[in-house]
Amino acid sequence: MARRTRHRGFGSVRQLPSGNWQATWKLAGKTHTARTDDDRPLTFSSRAKAVRWLESHSEAIRSGAWPPPKDPEVATFQAYATSWLATRELETTTREHYRQLLRDHVFPALGKLTVSEVTPAVVRTWYANVAPDAPVARSHAYQLLRTILGTAVDDELIPANPCRIRGASRAKTRHKTVVATLDQLQVMADAMPERLSLMVLLACWCSLRFGELAELRRSDVDTEAKVIRVRRAAVRKTGSARVVKAPKSEAGVRDVHYPQRIAEAVTDHLERFAQDGRDGLLFPSAEGTQIAPSTLYRHWYRAREAAGRPDFHFHDLRHTGQTYAAATGATLRELMNRAGQSSIGAAQRYWHAGRQEDQALASRLDELGTNVTPMTGRTRKGARKPARTRSG
Repeated sequence: MARRTRHRGFGSVRQLPSGNWQATWKLAGKTHTARTDDDRPLTFSSRAKAVRWLESHSEAIRSGAWPPPKDPEVATFQAYATSWLATRELETTTREHYRQLLRDHVFPALGKLTVSEVTPAVVRTWYANVAPDAPVARSHAYQLLRTILGTAVDDELIPANPCRIRGASRAKTRHKTVVATLDQLQVMADAMPERLSLMVLLACWCSLRFGELAELRRSDVDTEAKVIRVRRAAVRKTGSARVVKAPKSEAGVRDVHYPQRIAEAVTDHLERFAQDGRDGLLFPSAEGTQIAPSTLYRHWYRAREAAGRPDFHFHDLRHTGQTYAAATGATLRELMNRAGQSSIGAAQRYWHAGRQEDQALASRLDELGTNVTPMTGRTRKGARKPARTRSG
């Protein structure tokens, strides 16, 4: 007899007499089992694989889009796109981003049309009206639509891809980053709560992303070698808890040497604000978990106002640090390694800088200007602050 096991989530799995596992679910009072595209029974060699299949296909199954309809006269674009998304292996954040783009920008206008009704004229009309005040979202929605319809071409649902608008995939962003001055950076760090000042300095001088900063642990910091080891990042799924994962690309796993100008701030933060133990978070929330973006931004908006830079985004700290690094004569290879970037433009092979090269780059950052002014977090009460001026 088959042995059924409970699965906390959609559907259930059971072990067959053969030892393989089967995924089943109920819909409209009927029990269904997993099947291949050509309608053959689909089984799995382990329980974990059966559960993963159920989880990845649950949304398409609930919407009635599984298996994907083959007839373009029957398949609505929403059903086809939902099935397309459910069957793709994607990072958590990417899947959530795609789901949001479809829900907010694509389905309202195109969802009820059949796949074959999404013609070049329909796409041009949709594009002319979608998200006019959000050029990045508009560009991303068009890219996603083009990719999904490219698959529809491969599936022989339509003869050609109707997405043919030149330049539609390139967003014209409105925000132009103006690099912060050294004085402005110090004012921003001073204006943050003491426990978050170091976040500003590391974002700039080590080119770290917010998710990488949020997941930093004591064991990731080597104060003797002045190295930050980036091995993980914290991301947040819509409507759920944070997920800890590897950085967004292979190049994101890296060792970054921090310059002497922030060494004192790093040591001070570890002594006063980081959680105890090797796995203690550097920037814990009040609940002891990874800090949420909303918590950081609440303080960050005040800090940038104090520096006279209401236009300055937190991610611009990373851009500023890279710009200063480039000013020292850093090579493209060094810059990409320091920032954990894996490509130039659409595609490029990985670049890896050696430890000595990156350490030399950190030293050159200290040579900016004639004197190196140590950059601290917010100075302790009673301690003497370095002189600074505000510049707009």
